[in-house]
Amino acid sequence: MQPRRALTWIAILYFAEGLPFGIAYDLWPVYFRRHGVSLREIGLMSLLFMPWTLKMLWAPLVDRFGARQHWISAALLVLGGTTLAIMPQDAAHPSWLMWSVLLLFTTASATQDIAVDAYAVDVVTPETRGPINGMRVSAARVAFVLAGGVALVLSKITGWKPLWALLGVTFFVLAAVAFASPRVALDAAKRRNPVGPVLRWALRWEMVPVLLFVPLFKLGDSTLGRMVKSFWVDRGYTDAEIGLVSMTGGVALTVVGALAGGWFVKRYGIFRALLWLGIAQSAVNLGYVAVATLPLPREGIYIASLLESFGQGLGTAAFVSFLTNLCDKEHAATQYALLSALFALTRDVAGAFTGIGVERLGYAVYFSFTVLLAVPGLLLLPLIKPRIREQQPAPASA
Repeated sequence: MQPRRALTWIAILYFAEGLPFGIAYDLWPVYFRRHGVSLREIGLMSLLFMPWTLKMLWAPLVDRFGARQHWISAALLVLGGTTLAIMPQDAAHPSWLMWSVLLLFTTASATQDIAVDAYAVDVVTPETRGPINGMRVSAARVAFVLAGGVALVLSKITGWKPLWALLGVTFFVLAAVAFASPRVALDAAKRRNPVGPVLRWALRWEMVPVLLFVPLFKLGDSTLGRMVKSFWVDRGYTDAEIGLVSMTGGVALTVVGALAGGWFVKRYGIFRALLWLGIAQSAVNLGYVAVATLPLPREGIYIASLLESFGQGLGTAAFVSFLTNLCDKEHAATQYALLSALFALTRDVAGAFTGIGVERLGYAVYFSFTVLLAVPGLLLLPLIKPRIREQQPAPASA
C-alpha cells in the first residue's frame, strides 16, 4: 500500500477507534458528575474499562477468523446501538441496566481496538513507522475533540438525548466507511493457531522487563487523567470551559505533541523517544500540582491543561511506536492486545481508586503523587533497550 494511502486509512480507522474511548474517558465523567454521581462512583467507573484490559482473551479470534474490517464494522454497529440505549436511562441514579449498557459499549470498543491496532501493524513499514504512529495518536485525539469537547458544548445546545442520538448515528456511518478500507493479505497458515506462537513470544526471560515496563510507562499520566475532569467541575468551571479548553484545546495540543513525538521517533529512534518524551509526559503533571496548590489566576488551569495534553501526546507517540515495534504481522492482533492489555490493567485498577485517593489526600497531594508514579517505568528503560529493533536514526545535522 502506498504510504499516503496507508496514512489516510490509518487516520480514518483511528478516528473510529478514538471516538468511543473519548466518550467513555472524557464525556462520561462530566455527564455523571453533573447529574450528582459521587467521586467514588466516578472512580469506580474505571472498572468499566476492564474489557480493554481483558481483550487479549478474544484477540486470537481476530487473528484467526475474518478480515480486520469485519470485526471493526461489527464493533461500530454495537457501539451505535449502545450509545442510543443510554438515552432513556436515569444518569442521576444509574441502574444495573445502565452499567450493563456501558460495559457492552466498552467491550465493543475494545474489540474494535484489537482489529484496528492489528491493521496498523499490517500496513506499517520501518520507513513509515514514525509518521503512522504519529497519525494514529493524532487521529484518535481528533476523535476525542468531538467525543469530549465539541460534544460537551453541543450538550448545552441540544440537550443530552439528542447528543447521544447524534453520536449513535456517527458510529453507524463509520461502520460503513471502515468496511470499505483496503484488505491486507496475510499468511493463512500462520493465522491458524496464533495463541501458541504468541505465548512462546511473550513467555521468555528477555521479555520480563518489557512485560513490567508496558503497564508502568504511562501510569502517572493515566492516573492524573482520571480525576482531571472532576477537578474542573469541583473548581467551578463551566461545561463550555471544560469542553473548549480541557477537551478541544487539550486534544489539539495532544495532536501537536503526537506529531512531534512521531517526528522525534523517526529522527532519534524509539529508545531515546521513550526516555526523553517519557520524562516530558510526567513533568507536565506539575502544572496541575501548581494549580491545586498555589493561588493562581483562574486561567492558570488552562495552561496546565494544555501542557499536560502536549506531554501526553509526546509520550503516547513514543509508546505506540515501541509496541508496534515488538509485534509481527501475522499475530499482530494477539500480540498488540496482550501488550496494550498490560497497560490497561494498571490504568483501570489504579483508576478505580483515584476517586478515593482524591477524597483522602486532596487534589494537590494526589496530583503530586502521579508525578512519582512515572519513575519506575523510566528506570526500566535500560533493561528493555535490547528488545527494540531500532532503525538507524537520522544524523542530527541532516
